[in-house]
Amino acid sequence: MARAVLTVFAGAALLGAGYFAGTRHAATGTAVASTGAASPGGKIDPKTGRKVLYWHDPMVPNQHFDKPGKSPFMDMQLEPVYADEGESSSGIKIDPGLEQNLGIRYATVRRQETTGGFDAIGTTQFDESHSDVVQSRVTGYIDRLYANAPMQRIAKGAPVASLFVPEWLAPQEEYLALKRGGMDATLLEASRARMRALSIPDGIIASLDRTGKAQTHVLLTSPESGVVSELNVRDGAMVAPGQTLAKIAGLSKLWLIVEIPEALALGVQPGMTVDATFAGDPTQHFNGRIREILPGISTTSRTLQARLEIDNAGFKLTPGMLMRVRVAGQKAVSRLLVPSEAVITTGKRSVVIVKNG
Repeated sequence: MARAVLTVFAGAALLGAGYFAGTRHAATGTAVASTGAASPGGKIDPKTGRKVLYWHDPMVPNQHFDKPGKSPFMDMQLEPVYADEGESSSGIKIDPGLEQNLGIRYATVRRQETTGGFDAIGTTQFDESHSDVVQSRVTGYIDRLYANAPMQRIAKGAPVASLFVPEWLAPQEEYLALKRGGMDATLLEASRARMRALSIPDGIIASLDRTGKAQTHVLLTSPESGVVSELNVRDGAMVAPGQTLAKIAGLSKLWLIVEIPEALALGVQPGMTVDATFAGDPTQHFNGRIREILPGISTTSRTLQARLEIDNAGFKLTPGMLMRVRVAGQKAVSRLLVPSEAVITTGKRSVVIVKNG
């Protein structure tokens, strides 16, 4: 016996309304109905010559009538139930004409392997594992600040700030004096070691040997390409050893923070694949795997956050962008598939109407 799912649009609403109105009408006693069986001899339908057990309204199939007429429940004629059809203990019988008027359609249920994935929303963030800091290793003064605003783009090796370091002058002059005095290599090497201990770069020491001139300025450069996510100093400011001048956040890799609904939280695990797109270019797909599940459920959105790393080599993405995310299931599962229009949601459960025959 073929089985199909009815896709019910206005029909479902009309059936429910008819049942509700008919039930109230029947309760008032305006319809003359027989709740028992039909008369033993039954009646013969003059049109078909078939034996009639009783008449009923298809919308209220459990209410029986012993003669034809207009339904007290809906604006339609009662339908005969013939002896050769037998009685049905459950289900709904719909006249073909009514079926056509209600626009009822059928779809075949099919079984298919599905991954059990789901859709979610994600937000891009700076990848903190690819962030670097620009620090001072000496006491000095900023005589020029090249990166002068937060979120300013900067290339790898580009200058961030120039420092004036007065304490570098004395050890360099001492080294030059030893060199001019013809001191042995042991004293010269000891003087070089002292300069390195004061964080004088090897490049400045090599320049001191070539030019014979002391240098008291050092240029701090960006360790990678990205943006200045933090800027903690200004021109003329004094800095101390270990003080962070700026923080550089890379853009070649970004974090994608995916909001997982609480109801699906237990099904999400590290390693699951993710496909993400954004509104600016829906054809561009960004793929990755969930690296870790962040602890804690948001009390406002009731979501669990999953974090993954995505490649942003073309720099199309920036932190703070919303992305549509498809999280794939770990393994395929065999499921019955029906059109979404066929599903009737009652609140506590979802049901479909199945055609028999």
